[in-house]
Order: sequence, then C-alpha cells, then structure tokens
Amino acid sequence: MQGLTPPMRAATAASGTSGGGGRALDCRSFWKAGAYEASAAPNREFQDSLETGDFDRARVHPKFLHTNATSHKWAFGAIAELLDNAVDEISNGATFIKVDKSINLKDNSPMLVFQDDGGGMDPEGLRRCMSLGFSTKKSKTTIGQYGNGFKTSTMRLGSDAIVFTRANRGSNVTLSIGLLSYTFLRRTMKDDIVVPMLDFQIQDGDIVPLVYGSQGDWDVSLKIMLDWSPFSSEEELLEQFQDVGDHGTKVVVYNLWMNDDGLLELDFEDDDEGRISAKKSDMRIEKLNDDILLRDQGSASGGFTKDQKEIVRQHISHKLRFSLRAYTSILYLRKYDNFQIILRGKPVEHICITDELKFKKVVHYRPQVAHDSQVALVKVDVGFAKEAPVLGIFGMNVYHKNRLIMPFWKVLQEGSSRGRSVVGVLEANFIEPAHDKQDFERTPLFIRLETKLRQIIVDFWKEKCHLIGYQPIDPHLRSQYKANLKDSGGPGDQVHHKVSSARRTGGLSSNLLPDTYDDIAAVGLANNGSHLQSSGQTQENGMESEGLNEDLVELGPSDVLDPNFMEKLSEENIALFSRREELRQRDTQLKQTIGDLEHELEETKRKCAQLSAELKLRKHQQHLPYM
Repeated sequence: MQGLTPPMRAATAASGTSGGGGRALDCRSFWKAGAYEASAAPNREFQDSLETGDFDRARVHPKFLHTNATSHKWAFGAIAELLDNAVDEISNGATFIKVDKSINLKDNSPMLVFQDDGGGMDPEGLRRCMSLGFSTKKSKTTIGQYGNGFKTSTMRLGSDAIVFTRANRGSNVTLSIGLLSYTFLRRTMKDDIVVPMLDFQIQDGDIVPLVYGSQGDWDVSLKIMLDWSPFSSEEELLEQFQDVGDHGTKVVVYNLWMNDDGLLELDFEDDDEGRISAKKSDMRIEKLNDDILLRDQGSASGGFTKDQKEIVRQHISHKLRFSLRAYTSILYLRKYDNFQIILRGKPVEHICITDELKFKKVVHYRPQVAHDSQVALVKVDVGFAKEAPVLGIFGMNVYHKNRLIMPFWKVLQEGSSRGRSVVGVLEANFIEPAHDKQDFERTPLFIRLETKLRQIIVDFWKEKCHLIGYQPIDPHLRSQYKANLKDSGGPGDQVHHKVSSARRTGGLSSNLLPDTYDDIAAVGLANNGSHLQSSGQTQENGMESEGLNEDLVELGPSDVLDPNFMEKLSEENIALFSRREELRQRDTQLKQTIGDLEHELEETKRKCAQLSAELKLRKHQQHLPYM
C-alpha cells in the first residue's frame, strides 16, 4: 500500500490491552483533536523495520489523518462524500444507500452506519480505498476523482471507522474488513499509519481466512480489531456481513466527534416533527426520528416576526443547514432511476428546486473556455421562490456532474431588495469543484461565471419584480403599473380574494403567492408599449463575458413594495402555512390509521384462511368411510 502500512508482528505489544473498543480520545472535539505531541523519532520497532528494508518509502504520520479531514468544514459535506461513493456504484448494480444510527455495545455510544449494495471491494480494492490519493474513477460521470473522500469523510465524522465489504467476482467470493482508527494510532503513539485488515474467502459454503502475508500478521490484525473496534470476537465481526447480501459495503463510524459542550455534533434524537406527532398518537418517538440533525444549527435569525421565522425555518434553503434529510433531498439535480437514499429507515424524497419556482425563465450561458474545448451551452433556470416576497431567500444552486456543490449561493450582496426571492439552478460541469465538493476553486473561469450569474439575476429582477408586488424599475412602466393596480383594487385585495376563495373551496394552493400576479398583468403592460416578455418565454442568450456595473445592485428610491402589500401578504402566507401544518399532521395520522387498518385486514384474512382450512378438514373427515 502506498502511504499506509499493514500491521507488523511487532505491533502486538503496542495494540494495547483488551477491551479497547470502548476507549476514546481524551479530546473528543474534532477541531482540537489534532493538537497533541507527536513522537520526535521512529520507535524501535519501526527503526528495525527501516533497517531491514520493509519501509523503503515515504511514511505518513497519524496526524495527517486529522489534518486531511479538516478539508471538510461541514459534517454534512463529509456524509455527502460517502453518499457519492454509493452513487458511483450504481453502474455496479447499487440500488440503495442506507444511513442509520447503531449502538456500540462496548460503551453504549452511538455509531453512524452507511450501507450500500454496490459491487463491493475485493481485498485489493479495499487496500486501494484505504490508501491516500489512489483512485480508479476515471469516468466522466463518476463524482469521485481524487481518491481521498473516504479518509477525509470518515475521519471528519468520528475518530474511528471500520469497513465491511463483500465482493463477488464470478466464482471468487471474498469478505474483507479494514480498520482506520485514529484512536488506536494516537493511544499507542504510532508515528506511522497502521491499517489492520482481514480477508476471508467463501469455499464450499464455508468462510475461511485468506492470508496474504503470514499467519502472525493476520493474528495481529485480528487482535487490533478486537481491541479497538466495537466488536469483541471474530464471530461478531463476521455477523456484520449477514445483511450485506451477495455484494456490498458497510461503513461503521464510531467515537463520533463532539462539540465544545461535550455533546455530539450529530443529533439523532431532537426531531421536532417526531416530538409533535408523538404527542398526538401512541407511536413511539424512536420510529418518528427519521432524520439526523446538526446540533445548534437550526435557529432562524434576522429581522423576522415569530410567525415569519417559522416559515423561514421550514424552507429548504434553511433546513438544509441542519437537516440531513433536507440536504440530501436536493443533493442530486436529477433523480437516479432505481436508486434510493434511505435515511433512518425512510427513503429520502427527491426535490427538484426548479419545480419550486414561480415565473420561471431559462437563460443560456456559453462559458469562455479554451478555444479547442467543446463546452455546450449552460442552461440556467431562474425564477422567484413560491413564498416571494415574504420569504426573502435568494441565490444560485450550482451542481457539478449532477451533484450539488453550492446551495443558494448569494452572488448578490445581502441587504439589497434587488434580486429578493430570485432563485436559480444550473449544472456547471466546465469548472472543477474543490476537494470537499462544497465550493469551486476561484479560477478566472469561476469569477466570470459569478459575474454572469449576478447579471442574470439583476436582469430577471428588472423584468419581473412587479409580479411579486414591487414597482417596475422603468418609470413609464411604473406609472402604468400603479394605474392598473388602482383600477383592480390593489394587490392586497386580490390576494385576499384569492386566498378567501381557496378557503371556501377547502383547497390549499401549492404556491403561497396566488396566481393573481401571473403573466396576464405583464401582457397588459406590454400591449401599452412595454418591453416586458412573457414569464414562460425562453430567452437564449449567448452571453459574452463583460463587466457588470455594480451600481445596478444598489437600491433605488422606487424599488419598494406597494403600501400594506407586505403586511397583507405576510398574514395570508402565515395563515396558509398554519393550514399546511395542520394538513400535514392530519395526513400523518391518516397514514397511521391506514397502516393499522391494513394490518388488521391482513390479520382478518389470515384468520379467515385458517377457519376455511379447518372447515374443509372437518367436511373431509365427515365424508370418510366408517372403519
């Protein structure tokens, strides 16, 4: 292996005493766990090995595992890396990736488990996975490319990870286990990264050890795993393959990192929806906790009222910062066929941000790349958020190879109403993401993209801001717009009429902003000589790179909402939001009732079948001849 070493026979003495699976680092905070005194010189066992030539290579100190993992500033970014690995296995038959919580029986601490049914890794494949910087992913469609994601992601989530993988290569079926333990390396004062691995082979239906080196090395690897993993025997290790199937991989991350208050970074219990539903039913709370949250990341801030904060808190642009379910729902631009992300036993529902926009428009942008490069036009979908203008979220969602890199990227400065509630979506395959896949390198190509996106938002705002209640930018259009509003009774009356009609019919519009502000109003203005276009019209624009006048982003005196419009629309949005929450709770109760009735029906069918069988048996016995 390049950069990592299998354990040597001499490592037995350094593996520590038994029962080490419950041991953890003294410092459980990720951002402080790299601060410790390293050994100044190789210890005796490594010096002996150097002299015999076993280490004729560059060595990697265990501190590098932590330093390498700091590329992930965000725990969800690390989880996304492991999801990407499963997505890349779709070509090898993967149909799901499960993310769930488990318990370390040695110390009753929570563990994070990732399991997929991809092709799995043979012994050589696992060693490549555990190596640093090695990658065989050369396809233009695969997300992974640097060969570093597994190490950075697992070490960012916890100090230890153990991998179970089963590969079926024709008649050769192998089971492999690898342990990447920062705790083991730190506590035993290793000055090189030692990765114990075990391999097994299926022969005539039996699991037999597969020894590549010596039996002594194999025994040392087993001892280290039993001392420093959550499993106490070889049988417990092999039990982890029982639910893997014919092929697949399971990654268990344990000794999860904590915050400065001594609480786990990942919160498995504080599910508000679960607690609310549990109060209204007899269901156990554990069954309703179908999410993993980032602790202390869910508070809404800003100049909002209490009710407005609740609306903000429920929007995907806010929830993705602390809810893993929300983040993974938009993690991939296009939904993969026959593949599911299953979070805590419940599939994640895919959300296409483009489908959540009002007054959508398509702008085409041709990036300026090398002349010999064949880069197609980039499609940019842009529109207003459904909750506009009450919910002032805005930003561009930039994907790369179908994977979300930058969610709700604010290319305009906050505080300006110009661009309020404008949301865009694009797939930028012509630039490369950073190693943590949460940003792009700030190359000239990226800076030009930022400039163009800023211009797209400003142009869209100038053209359509009146559709959400703002006065048009053009003075001539503004006077016509005011006259139209005066004749029609004003936007507040139209909103009130629309919502009242919805309430009378018992309906709930999916758009919090009613259809009153559709393109009919825009067409009416256009007939009077305006240059406004229909909001559904596609605008193809081979936009060349040019400077953007930053003064366009500044607020103008007329760039304000009509009087009382915000207040009235806010009240209607809050009423609709409350109604939606009531319907959601009712839907949950109805689903539970349906489930109970279906279970009762199945039980009744079973009893009927049993009674029918008994009746047939009795009739048969009555017709038997007397003996």
